[in-house]
Amino acid sequence: MDVTKRNASRHGGFTLIELMIAVAIVAILASVAYPAYTSYVRRGQVQEAFTYLSDYRVKLEQYYQDFRGYGNTGGTTCANGTGAPSWNNFSPGSRYFTFSCALGADNQSYTLTATGSSGAALGNDYTLTSANAKATTKFKGQTVSGKACWLARGDEC
Repeated sequence: MDVTKRNASRHGGFTLIELMIAVAIVAILASVAYPAYTSYVRRGQVQEAFTYLSDYRVKLEQYYQDFRGYGNTGGTTCANGTGAPSWNNFSPGSRYFTFSCALGADNQSYTLTATGSSGAALGNDYTLTSANAKATTKFKGQTVSGKACWLARGDEC
């Protein structure tokens, strides 16, 4: 039999073993890439909370200068005095967080809270007080205690 005829009768293509090796390599790459991607997306979305919390802090300090308090005496809502500004409802049109403000009993303190409401930000809660104390109360769906910072990447400040 001629050599060219013998090679022509062989079918070209991949063997099952070669295909399984390729699938295994893709699976290994995906198992590393997907968690890294979701972490990257979460880090991008939590920045929204940090931005709005810092912005609200500045606005509340301006409110304090104008009204000598963070809200009505005996009230529970921040920036609710006569002539209160329109931003006092703490709903900036945020995509990933909802915001709230709790007024201290003495009208001289507050606690701002950002709660993850959608996307990869869900399960992340951050606070900021009138003393500029930052805290993470929930990160990646897990309750956090003793972290005096806003966690974005890992479990260390």
